[in-house]
Amino acid sequence: MVFKSMCRDVGIGANSYLLESGGVRIVLDAGMHPKEEGLDAQPRYELIEQDSADAIFVTHSHLDHVGTLPVIVKRQRGAKVFLSAETGELACAMLHNSVNVMESKRTELGISDYPFFRHGELDRMKGIFEYRNVGRKFDVDDAGKVTAEFYDAGHIMGSVGVMFEAEGKKVFYTGDVNFEDSTLQKGAIFPEEEVDVLIVETTRGEQPRRADYSRHEEENELAAAIDGVLKRGGSVLIPVFAMGKTQEVLTMLQRFKEEGLVNAKAPVYIGGLSTKMTTIYDKFSDVSRRNKRGFKFLNDMELAGGGKGKRRVGPIPFHNGCIYALSSGMMSEKTVSNNFARQGVLENPKHGLFFVGYADSQTPGGKIRAAKPGDKIVLDPAYPAVPLNCEVRAFDFSGHSTRDAIADFAVKVKPKKIFLVHGDEGAMAWFKEELQSRLPDAEIIIPEPGVEFEL
Repeated sequence: MVFKSMCRDVGIGANSYLLESGGVRIVLDAGMHPKEEGLDAQPRYELIEQDSADAIFVTHSHLDHVGTLPVIVKRQRGAKVFLSAETGELACAMLHNSVNVMESKRTELGISDYPFFRHGELDRMKGIFEYRNVGRKFDVDDAGKVTAEFYDAGHIMGSVGVMFEAEGKKVFYTGDVNFEDSTLQKGAIFPEEEVDVLIVETTRGEQPRRADYSRHEEENELAAAIDGVLKRGGSVLIPVFAMGKTQEVLTMLQRFKEEGLVNAKAPVYIGGLSTKMTTIYDKFSDVSRRNKRGFKFLNDMELAGGGKGKRRVGPIPFHNGCIYALSSGMMSEKTVSNNFARQGVLENPKHGLFFVGYADSQTPGGKIRAAKPGDKIVLDPAYPAVPLNCEVRAFDFSGHSTRDAIADFAVKVKPKKIFLVHGDEGAMAWFKEELQSRLPDAEIIIPEPGVEFEL
Protein backbone atom coordinates (compact mmCIF):
# COMPACT_ATOMS: atom_id res chain seq x y z
CA MET A 1 0.00 0.00 0.00
CA VAL A 2 1.13 3.54 -0.80
CA PHE A 3 0.04 6.98 0.48
CA LYS A 4 0.86 10.30 -1.21
CA SER A 5 -0.23 13.88 -0.55
CA MET A 6 -1.39 15.83 -3.60
CA CYS A 7 -1.95 19.02 -1.60
CA ARG A 8 -0.60 22.29 -2.94
CA ASP A 9 1.54 22.56 0.19
CA VAL A 10 1.84 20.96 3.63
CA GLY A 11 -0.71 23.19 5.40
CA ILE A 12 -4.47 23.67 5.12
CA GLY A 13 -5.64 24.34 1.59
CA ALA A 14 -6.33 22.29 -1.53
CA ASN A 15 -6.75 18.99 0.30
CA SER A 16 -6.31 15.83 -1.77
CA TYR A 17 -4.48 12.57 -1.16
CA LEU A 18 -3.79 9.33 -3.01
CA LEU A 19 -4.13 5.88 -1.46
CA GLU A 20 -3.09 2.88 -3.56
CA SER A 21 -3.39 -0.83 -2.80
CA GLY A 22 -2.95 -3.80 -5.15
CA GLY A 23 -3.36 -1.62 -8.21
CA VAL A 24 -6.52 0.06 -6.85
CA ARG A 25 -6.10 3.85 -6.76
CA ILE A 26 -8.24 6.00 -4.48
CA VAL A 27 -8.34 9.82 -4.35
CA LEU A 28 -9.25 11.23 -0.93
CA ASP A 29 -10.98 14.61 -1.22
CA ALA A 30 -10.63 17.23 -3.96
CA GLY A 31 -10.30 20.67 -2.41
CA MET A 32 -9.70 24.23 -3.57
CA HIS A 33 -7.18 26.43 -1.74
CA PRO A 34 -9.01 29.37 -0.09
CA LYS A 35 -6.00 31.72 -0.27
CA GLU A 36 -4.82 31.05 -3.83
CA GLU A 37 -6.26 31.92 -7.23
CA GLY A 38 -6.25 30.22 -10.62
CA LEU A 39 -4.41 26.95 -11.04
CA ASP A 40 -2.49 27.56 -7.79
CA ALA A 41 -5.77 26.91 -5.96
CA GLN A 42 -5.94 23.33 -7.25
CA PRO A 43 -4.27 20.28 -5.72
CA ARG A 44 -1.30 18.83 -7.59
CA TYR A 45 -3.36 16.55 -9.77
CA GLU A 46 -0.39 16.08 -12.09
CA LEU A 47 0.90 13.67 -9.42
CA ILE A 48 -1.62 11.06 -10.57
CA GLU A 49 -1.83 9.89 -14.17
CA GLN A 50 -5.06 10.67 -16.01
CA ASP A 51 -7.73 7.97 -16.06
CA SER A 52 -5.82 5.85 -13.53
CA ALA A 53 -8.01 6.27 -10.42
CA ASP A 54 -10.66 3.73 -9.49
CA ALA A 55 -12.49 5.85 -6.91
CA ILE A 56 -12.79 9.33 -5.45
CA PHE A 57 -13.95 9.77 -1.84
CA VAL A 58 -15.37 13.07 -0.57
CA THR A 59 -15.50 13.38 3.22
CA HIS A 60 -17.60 16.56 3.37
CA SER A 61 -18.77 19.56 1.41
CA HIS A 62 -16.50 22.44 2.47
CA LEU A 63 -14.67 23.92 -0.52
CA ASP A 64 -11.21 23.03 0.81
CA HIS A 65 -12.28 19.39 0.41
CA VAL A 66 -14.68 19.47 -2.56
CA GLY A 67 -13.93 22.67 -4.49
CA THR A 68 -12.17 20.97 -7.42
CA LEU A 69 -14.16 17.73 -7.52
CA PRO A 70 -15.35 18.40 -11.10
CA VAL A 71 -11.70 18.90 -12.15
CA ILE A 72 -10.55 15.51 -10.85
CA VAL A 73 -13.69 13.82 -12.20
CA LYS A 74 -12.78 15.11 -15.68
CA ARG A 75 -9.20 13.90 -15.27
CA GLN A 76 -10.25 10.51 -13.89
CA ARG A 77 -13.07 9.40 -16.16
CA GLY A 78 -14.60 6.18 -14.95
CA ALA A 79 -13.65 6.68 -11.31
CA LYS A 80 -16.53 6.09 -8.91
CA VAL A 81 -17.39 9.01 -6.61
CA PHE A 82 -18.34 7.89 -3.08
CA LEU A 83 -19.89 10.29 -0.55
CA SER A 84 -22.90 10.67 1.73
CA ALA A 85 -26.21 11.86 0.26
CA GLU A 86 -26.10 15.01 2.41
CA THR A 87 -22.60 15.82 1.15
CA GLY A 88 -23.72 15.30 -2.43
CA GLU A 89 -26.53 17.84 -2.14
CA LEU A 90 -24.52 20.42 -0.20
CA ALA A 91 -21.46 20.04 -2.43
CA CYS A 92 -23.40 20.65 -5.63
CA ALA A 93 -24.95 23.80 -4.16
CA MET A 94 -21.53 25.04 -3.06
CA LEU A 95 -19.97 24.26 -6.44
CA HIS A 96 -22.73 26.02 -8.40
CA ASN A 97 -22.03 29.11 -6.27
CA SER A 98 -18.31 28.61 -6.88
CA VAL A 99 -18.89 28.80 -10.64
CA ASN A 100 -20.52 32.21 -10.17
CA VAL A 101 -17.63 33.40 -7.98
CA MET A 102 -15.01 32.21 -10.49
CA GLU A 103 -16.85 33.84 -13.39
CA SER A 104 -16.85 37.14 -11.48
CA LYS A 105 -13.13 36.82 -10.74
CA ARG A 106 -12.39 36.08 -14.39
CA THR A 107 -14.05 39.39 -15.29
CA GLU A 108 -12.83 41.51 -12.36
CA LEU A 109 -9.33 40.09 -11.86
CA GLY A 110 -8.59 38.81 -15.35
CA ILE A 111 -7.93 35.22 -14.23
CA SER A 112 -8.25 33.38 -17.51
CA ASP A 113 -8.13 29.91 -15.88
CA TYR A 114 -11.56 30.56 -14.34
CA PRO A 115 -14.04 29.01 -14.20
CA PHE A 116 -12.56 25.52 -13.74
CA PHE A 117 -15.98 24.05 -14.61
CA ARG A 118 -19.48 25.19 -15.53
CA HIS A 119 -23.01 24.62 -14.26
CA GLY A 120 -23.84 21.96 -16.83
CA GLU A 121 -20.84 19.87 -15.79
CA LEU A 122 -22.04 19.90 -12.19
CA ASP A 123 -25.49 18.65 -13.18
CA ARG A 124 -23.94 15.79 -15.14
CA MET A 125 -21.44 14.97 -12.39
CA LYS A 126 -24.22 14.59 -9.81
CA GLY A 127 -25.55 11.72 -11.90
CA ILE A 128 -22.47 9.56 -11.20
CA PHE A 129 -22.42 10.03 -7.43
CA GLU A 130 -22.57 6.80 -5.42
CA TYR A 131 -24.13 7.54 -2.06
CA ARG A 132 -23.26 5.39 0.96
CA ASN A 133 -24.59 5.46 4.52
CA VAL A 134 -22.47 5.32 7.66
CA GLY A 135 -21.97 1.92 9.23
CA ARG A 136 -22.11 -0.20 6.08
CA LYS A 137 -19.01 -1.75 4.56
CA PHE A 138 -18.81 -1.71 0.75
CA ASP A 139 -16.43 -2.66 -2.05
CA VAL A 140 -14.39 0.17 -3.55
CA ASP A 141 -13.38 -1.73 -6.69
CA ASP A 142 -15.24 -4.37 -8.71
CA ALA A 143 -12.83 -7.12 -7.62
CA GLY A 144 -13.34 -6.33 -3.94
CA LYS A 145 -9.61 -5.82 -3.25
CA VAL A 146 -10.40 -2.76 -1.11
CA THR A 147 -13.41 -2.25 1.15
CA ALA A 148 -14.52 0.99 2.81
CA GLU A 149 -16.87 2.07 5.57
CA PHE A 150 -18.13 5.55 6.48
CA TYR A 151 -18.20 6.85 10.07
CA ASP A 152 -20.03 10.00 11.18
CA ALA A 153 -17.40 12.75 11.63
CA GLY A 154 -19.60 15.27 13.49
CA HIS A 155 -18.07 18.23 11.59
CA ILE A 156 -21.04 19.34 9.47
CA MET A 157 -24.08 17.55 8.09
CA GLY A 158 -23.00 14.56 6.02
CA SER A 159 -19.33 14.66 7.04
CA VAL A 160 -17.61 11.30 7.34
CA GLY A 161 -14.35 9.60 8.18
CA VAL A 162 -13.46 6.52 6.14
CA MET A 163 -12.02 3.16 7.11
CA PHE A 164 -10.26 1.28 4.28
CA GLU A 165 -9.30 -2.37 4.51
CA ALA A 166 -6.90 -3.98 2.03
CA GLU A 167 -3.98 -6.40 2.08
CA GLY A 168 -4.83 -7.28 5.67
CA LYS A 169 -4.34 -3.67 6.80
CA LYS A 170 -6.73 -1.01 8.14
CA VAL A 171 -6.27 2.63 7.11
CA PHE A 172 -8.49 5.32 8.67
CA TYR A 173 -8.85 8.83 7.21
CA THR A 174 -10.57 11.26 9.59
CA GLY A 175 -11.40 14.08 7.20
CA ASP A 176 -12.45 17.02 9.41
CA VAL A 177 -13.81 15.81 12.74
CA ASN A 178 -15.61 17.09 15.82
CA PHE A 179 -16.06 14.64 18.69
CA GLU A 180 -18.27 17.00 20.74
CA ASP A 181 -21.97 17.62 20.26
CA SER A 182 -22.64 21.05 18.80
CA THR A 183 -25.97 22.82 19.06
CA LEU A 184 -27.37 21.06 16.00
CA GLN A 185 -24.75 18.53 14.92
CA LYS A 186 -24.03 15.50 17.08
CA GLY A 187 -20.42 14.59 17.74
CA ALA A 188 -18.41 12.04 15.77
CA ILE A 189 -18.71 8.30 16.27
CA PHE A 190 -15.39 6.88 15.11
CA PRO A 191 -14.04 3.31 15.25
CA GLU A 192 -12.38 2.16 18.45
CA GLU A 193 -10.48 -0.89 17.15
CA GLU A 194 -6.79 -0.67 16.37
CA VAL A 195 -5.72 0.50 12.91
CA ASP A 196 -2.46 0.20 11.02
CA VAL A 197 -2.45 3.69 9.53
CA LEU A 198 -4.16 6.91 10.64
CA ILE A 199 -4.48 9.96 8.37
CA VAL A 200 -5.60 12.67 10.77
CA GLU A 201 -6.51 16.35 10.66
CA THR A 202 -4.58 18.72 12.95
CA THR A 203 -6.47 22.01 12.50
CA ARG A 204 -6.53 23.15 16.13
CA GLY A 205 -3.08 21.95 17.14
CA GLU A 206 -1.97 25.46 18.11
CA GLN A 207 -5.17 26.32 19.97
CA PRO A 208 -5.50 24.91 23.48
CA ARG A 209 -9.00 25.29 24.85
CA ARG A 210 -9.35 27.06 28.17
CA ALA A 211 -9.87 24.67 31.08
CA ASP A 212 -13.23 26.10 32.16
CA TYR A 213 -14.83 25.98 28.67
CA SER A 214 -18.45 24.84 28.49
CA ARG A 215 -20.35 24.85 25.20
CA HIS A 216 -23.62 25.62 26.96
CA GLU A 217 -22.11 28.51 28.91
CA GLU A 218 -20.45 29.86 25.75
CA GLU A 219 -23.84 29.87 24.06
CA ASN A 220 -25.38 31.66 27.03
CA GLU A 221 -22.60 34.29 26.83
CA LEU A 222 -23.58 34.88 23.19
CA ALA A 223 -27.24 35.15 24.20
CA ALA A 224 -26.39 37.76 26.86
CA ALA A 225 -24.32 39.75 24.36
CA ILE A 226 -27.16 39.72 21.80
CA ASP A 227 -29.69 40.70 24.47
CA GLY A 228 -27.53 43.64 25.54
CA VAL A 229 -27.33 45.01 22.00
CA LEU A 230 -31.07 44.65 21.40
CA LYS A 231 -31.92 46.34 24.70
CA ARG A 232 -29.86 49.40 23.78
CA GLY A 233 -31.66 49.68 20.44
CA GLY A 234 -28.94 48.24 18.23
CA SER A 235 -28.74 45.33 15.85
CA VAL A 236 -26.48 42.29 15.88
CA LEU A 237 -24.41 41.13 12.91
CA ILE A 238 -23.13 37.55 13.14
CA PRO A 239 -20.88 36.69 10.17
CA VAL A 240 -21.40 33.01 9.35
CA PHE A 241 -20.38 30.45 6.78
CA ALA A 242 -23.44 29.62 4.70
CA MET A 243 -23.13 25.90 5.35
CA GLY A 244 -22.91 24.50 8.85
CA LYS A 245 -22.32 27.62 10.91
CA THR A 246 -25.54 29.33 9.75
CA GLN A 247 -27.63 26.37 10.84
CA GLU A 248 -25.77 26.05 14.17
CA VAL A 249 -26.44 29.73 14.91
CA LEU A 250 -30.12 29.43 13.95
CA THR A 251 -30.46 26.50 16.36
CA MET A 252 -28.89 28.61 19.12
CA LEU A 253 -31.18 31.56 18.38
CA GLN A 254 -34.23 29.32 18.54
CA ARG A 255 -33.19 28.11 22.01
CA PHE A 256 -32.42 31.65 23.17
CA LYS A 257 -35.91 32.78 22.17
CA GLU A 258 -37.66 29.73 23.60
CA GLU A 259 -35.89 30.17 26.95
CA GLY A 260 -36.41 33.95 27.11
CA LEU A 261 -32.71 34.73 26.85
CA VAL A 262 -33.33 36.93 23.81
CA ASN A 263 -36.44 38.91 22.81
CA ALA A 264 -38.66 36.36 21.06
CA LYS A 265 -39.94 39.05 18.69
CA ALA A 266 -36.50 40.18 17.45
CA PRO A 267 -36.46 39.55 13.67
CA VAL A 268 -33.80 37.10 12.44
CA TYR A 269 -32.43 37.47 8.92
CA ILE A 270 -30.37 35.08 6.83
CA GLY A 271 -29.69 35.55 3.15
CA GLY A 272 -28.23 34.48 -0.15
CA LEU A 273 -26.39 31.17 -0.17
CA SER A 274 -27.29 30.60 3.50
CA THR A 275 -30.96 30.21 2.57
CA LYS A 276 -30.12 27.66 -0.12
CA MET A 277 -27.98 25.64 2.27
CA THR A 278 -30.63 25.82 4.98
CA THR A 279 -33.17 24.42 2.53
CA ILE A 280 -30.89 21.38 2.07
CA TYR A 281 -30.48 21.01 5.83
CA ASP A 282 -34.28 20.99 6.12
CA LYS A 283 -34.51 18.30 3.42
CA PHE A 284 -32.46 15.93 5.60
CA SER A 285 -33.95 16.96 8.96
CA ASP A 286 -35.55 13.53 9.53
CA VAL A 287 -32.59 11.38 8.49
CA SER A 288 -29.37 13.16 9.48
CA ARG A 289 -27.84 12.50 12.90
CA ARG A 290 -28.58 15.73 14.74
CA ASN A 291 -30.26 17.38 17.69
CA LYS A 292 -33.82 18.73 17.14
CA ARG A 293 -34.45 15.96 14.63
CA GLY A 294 -37.31 16.83 12.30
CA PHE A 295 -37.06 20.57 13.04
CA LYS A 296 -37.15 22.54 9.80
CA PHE A 297 -35.61 25.99 10.01
CA LEU A 298 -37.51 27.61 7.16
CA ASN A 299 -40.88 26.22 8.30
CA ASP A 300 -40.60 26.11 12.07
CA MET A 301 -38.67 29.33 12.78
CA GLU A 302 -39.84 32.90 12.46
CA LEU A 303 -37.28 34.09 9.91
CA ALA A 304 -37.86 37.60 8.61
CA GLY A 305 -38.89 37.53 4.96
CA GLY A 306 -37.56 34.02 4.30
CA GLY A 307 -39.38 31.47 6.41
CA LYS A 308 -42.57 29.44 6.17
CA GLY A 309 -42.29 29.01 2.42
CA LYS A 310 -41.94 32.73 1.70
CA ARG A 311 -39.23 34.02 -0.55
CA ARG A 312 -37.74 37.43 0.08
CA VAL A 313 -37.40 39.66 -2.95
CA GLY A 314 -34.71 42.32 -3.10
CA PRO A 315 -31.84 43.18 -0.74
CA ILE A 316 -31.98 42.50 2.98
CA PRO A 317 -33.18 45.67 4.77
CA PHE A 318 -31.23 47.01 7.73
CA HIS A 319 -33.28 47.95 10.79
CA ASN A 320 -32.50 48.44 14.46
CA GLY A 321 -33.48 45.67 16.84
CA CYS A 322 -32.68 42.80 14.45
CA ILE A 323 -30.33 39.83 14.35
CA TYR A 324 -28.48 39.28 11.08
CA ALA A 325 -26.71 35.94 10.51
CA LEU A 326 -25.09 36.70 7.18
CA SER A 327 -22.34 35.19 5.06
CA SER A 328 -19.47 35.20 4.66
CA GLY A 329 -17.98 34.10 7.96
CA MET A 330 -14.68 35.89 7.24
CA MET A 331 -16.52 38.97 5.89
CA SER A 332 -14.77 38.78 2.52
CA GLU A 333 -15.20 41.71 0.14
CA LYS A 334 -18.51 41.91 -1.78
CA THR A 335 -20.31 39.55 0.63
CA VAL A 336 -23.46 40.47 2.54
CA SER A 337 -21.79 40.52 5.97
CA ASN A 338 -19.06 42.82 4.64
CA ASN A 339 -21.60 45.19 3.09
CA PHE A 340 -23.64 45.39 6.30
CA ALA A 341 -20.56 46.10 8.40
CA ARG A 342 -19.42 48.82 5.99
CA GLN A 343 -22.84 50.44 5.64
CA GLY A 344 -23.61 51.17 9.26
CA VAL A 345 -22.81 48.40 11.75
CA LEU A 346 -19.08 48.93 12.31
CA GLU A 347 -19.13 52.67 13.01
CA ASN A 348 -22.13 52.74 15.38
CA PRO A 349 -21.47 51.94 19.08
CA LYS A 350 -25.00 50.67 19.72
CA HIS A 351 -24.57 47.75 17.31
CA GLY A 352 -22.80 44.44 17.94
CA LEU A 353 -20.56 42.35 15.67
CA PHE A 354 -20.15 38.84 17.06
CA PHE A 355 -17.85 36.20 15.55
CA VAL A 356 -18.75 32.54 16.01
CA GLY A 357 -16.12 30.88 13.81
CA TYR A 358 -12.66 31.13 12.31
CA ALA A 359 -11.51 34.23 10.42
CA ASP A 360 -8.12 34.29 8.72
CA SER A 361 -5.97 37.20 9.90
CA GLN A 362 -5.72 38.62 6.35
CA THR A 363 -9.49 38.78 5.78
CA PRO A 364 -11.69 41.75 6.80
CA GLY A 365 -13.10 39.63 9.64
CA GLY A 366 -9.62 38.80 10.90
CA LYS A 367 -8.57 42.45 10.73
CA ILE A 368 -11.59 43.53 12.77
CA ARG A 369 -10.85 40.91 15.43
CA ALA A 370 -7.26 42.17 15.74
CA ALA A 371 -8.21 45.87 15.84
CA LYS A 372 -8.77 48.21 18.77
CA PRO A 373 -11.84 50.45 19.28
CA GLY A 374 -11.54 53.52 17.09
CA ASP A 375 -9.18 51.91 14.55
CA LYS A 376 -10.10 52.47 10.92
CA ILE A 377 -10.75 49.25 8.99
CA VAL A 378 -10.56 48.80 5.23
CA LEU A 379 -13.46 46.42 4.62
CA ASP A 380 -13.29 46.80 0.85
CA PRO A 381 -10.46 48.56 -1.03
CA ALA A 382 -13.07 50.16 -3.31
CA TYR A 383 -14.47 52.16 -0.39
CA PRO A 384 -13.09 54.41 2.39
CA ALA A 385 -11.96 52.88 5.69
CA VAL A 386 -14.60 52.65 8.43
CA PRO A 387 -13.98 53.40 12.14
CA LEU A 388 -14.48 50.48 14.55
CA ASN A 389 -16.93 51.76 17.14
CA CYS A 390 -19.39 48.87 17.58
CA GLU A 391 -19.10 46.14 20.18
CA VAL A 392 -16.98 43.23 18.91
CA ARG A 393 -16.90 39.79 20.56
CA ALA A 394 -15.59 36.39 19.47
CA PHE A 395 -17.05 33.08 20.68
CA ASP A 396 -15.65 29.56 20.44
CA PHE A 397 -18.03 27.35 18.46
CA SER A 398 -15.47 25.56 16.29
CA GLY A 399 -16.61 22.69 14.10
CA HIS A 400 -13.21 21.04 14.63
CA SER A 401 -12.31 18.88 17.61
CA THR A 402 -9.90 20.08 20.25
CA ARG A 403 -6.34 18.89 19.81
CA ASP A 404 -6.60 16.84 23.00
CA ALA A 405 -9.68 14.94 21.80
CA ILE A 406 -7.99 14.08 18.50
CA ALA A 407 -4.80 13.01 20.25
CA ASP A 408 -6.84 10.80 22.60
CA PHE A 409 -8.50 9.16 19.58
CA ALA A 410 -5.13 8.49 17.97
CA VAL A 411 -3.84 6.85 21.14
CA LYS A 412 -6.98 4.70 21.37
CA VAL A 413 -6.61 3.21 17.86
CA LYS A 414 -2.82 2.62 18.26
CA PRO A 415 -1.68 3.13 14.63
CA LYS A 416 1.76 2.05 13.49
CA LYS A 417 1.96 5.05 11.13
CA ILE A 418 0.30 8.43 11.54
CA PHE A 419 0.10 11.02 8.77
CA LEU A 420 -0.54 14.56 10.05
CA VAL A 421 -2.55 16.60 7.55
CA HIS A 422 -4.82 19.67 7.37
CA GLY A 423 -2.95 21.92 9.78
CA ASP A 424 -0.55 24.83 9.93
CA GLU A 425 3.11 24.25 10.76
CA GLY A 426 2.73 24.93 14.47
CA ALA A 427 -0.37 22.74 14.72
CA MET A 428 1.40 19.77 13.16
CA ALA A 429 4.45 20.34 15.36
CA TRP A 430 2.29 20.10 18.50
CA PHE A 431 0.66 16.89 17.31
CA LYS A 432 3.98 15.35 16.35
CA GLU A 433 5.49 16.01 19.77
CA GLU A 434 2.36 14.97 21.67
CA LEU A 435 1.77 11.74 19.75
CA GLN A 436 5.44 10.78 19.73
CA SER A 437 5.46 10.93 23.52
CA ARG A 438 2.19 8.99 23.88
CA LEU A 439 2.79 6.51 21.04
CA PRO A 440 6.59 6.01 21.09
CA ASP A 441 6.46 3.01 18.72
CA ALA A 442 4.46 4.82 16.04
CA GLU A 443 6.04 6.47 13.00
CA ILE A 444 4.65 10.00 12.77
CA ILE A 445 4.91 11.71 9.39
CA ILE A 446 4.15 15.18 8.03
CA PRO A 447 3.80 14.24 4.34
CA GLU A 448 5.44 16.54 1.80
CA PRO A 449 3.35 16.74 -1.40
CA GLY A 450 4.43 14.24 -4.04
CA VAL A 451 6.42 11.96 -1.71
CA GLU A 452 5.28 8.31 -1.70
CA PHE A 453 5.10 6.49 1.62
CA GLU A 454 4.91 2.72 1.89
CA LEU A 455 2.23 1.56 4.32
